Amino acid sequence: MQANKKLQLFDFTMIVVGLVIGMGIFRTAATSAQYAIDSSVFFAAWIAGGLIALCGALTYAEIGSRFPVTGGYYRVFSYAYHPSIAFAINCVILISNAASLSGVALIGSGYISQVVFGEAATDTTKALIATGAVVVFYGVNLMGLRMSAKTQTVLMVIKISMILMLIAALFMPSIHFTGANDMVNKELGNISWIQSFGMSLIAVSFTYGGYQQTINFGNEVDKPAKNIPRGIFFGIAIIISLYLLVNMAYYKVIGFESLGKEKEIASIVAGKMFGETGASVFSGLLFLSVLAYVNVLLMSNPRVMFAMSEDGTLPAIFQKKSGKQDVLVVSLTAFAAICIVILFFSQEFEAILNFSIFLDCFGMAASAATIFFLRKRTRHLDGTGIYQMKLYPLLPIIFIAAYLFVGTSIVIQTPRIALTAFLVLASFMLLYFLTRSRQKN
Repeated sequence: MQANKKLQLFDFTMIVVGLVIGMGIFRTAATSAQYAIDSSVFFAAWIAGGLIALCGALTYAEIGSRFPVTGGYYRVFSYAYHPSIAFAINCVILISNAASLSGVALIGSGYISQVVFGEAATDTTKALIATGAVVVFYGVNLMGLRMSAKTQTVLMVIKISMILMLIAALFMPSIHFTGANDMVNKELGNISWIQSFGMSLIAVSFTYGGYQQTINFGNEVDKPAKNIPRGIFFGIAIIISLYLLVNMAYYKVIGFESLGKEKEIASIVAGKMFGETGASVFSGLLFLSVLAYVNVLLMSNPRVMFAMSEDGTLPAIFQKKSGKQDVLVVSLTAFAAICIVILFFSQEFEAILNFSIFLDCFGMAASAATIFFLRKRTRHLDGTGIYQMKLYPLLPIIFIAAYLFVGTSIVIQTPRIALTAFLVLASFMLLYFLTRSRQKN
């Protein structure tokens, strides 16, 4: 690729920001605060989450430089591990993506249900609204419609505008909480600071997700050795700053004790700034953003299933397309069905969150560990201009250890959900050997 067609520093920095900032910040701060024994744990988790994301993004960027293939995040597993592990983790990542879609749909349905149903809104109501969103955009995708780049730009502008609006609450002292704002969360009992930190970090990990996709850009950045680390550092610095400012706004306006008990926290802040009408408008904009996110995941993940089918890791039927619209009917239907099943069995955001992040712990740790294999197998690329992270192997070790810590925290907090996620992983490994055995016969 010619240098003038490659991504420059600013372009790559904005890509990093766009990959990470999603809908989670409008909900997960409440969940994080719920498991923080005090505000020091809460803010420490958000700072640590950003630093972990920095270590991960740099690790994935080098993996992408050393293994520059389309869909690198999915294909690198088969290069580094046994095919059964690659198959199981790739399937787990798809399940995790479906859980993320379901969780984000619940965030949006939580906000819009408050506008439509008020206090009468139940978890079942929210799950039905979220399911309706999945079904509607399943139908849209069946017709062959695609989300345009302009629509995604508008979505990003809406999200950034809402974040900046929440940050503006810091400069409105008249709406700030006036009571004691640093009380210990007594509902958690006598748990330790580190245990509380781990539980709070689960929701934070969800909000910082997305940086792993930097693996797909390692070979498309101009002067990668220089611009990749700078772009990632600047991008993560922007994200940490925005997230901390938004959380400080929540903390100042709602108060730490109430923050862990509320759910539609962004709407509360908007309501105090602009009144009931402002809160309703904010909730509507957020729901529109969620719908676009649902559409994007319903478009992208079936294509991953198609690629896995081409590689032989999924049955050939997942390559089937409709005659007129050229839609991946089987893959799209399977992915949408998985999303609805997750919504049906886990109607609460926290349950879906823990399930998704526990699956992510396998995928993130395993994918980051491929750097150790790639460093040995691609030594001939050293000194050829590819990106090579400094402080190797410290950064990937910190990243892997952090996700093992988060996974352990989920086991302690919700052992049933962790066991379910582990059985899903084991089932996919078993399915791989059964499928291969049948093919041989």
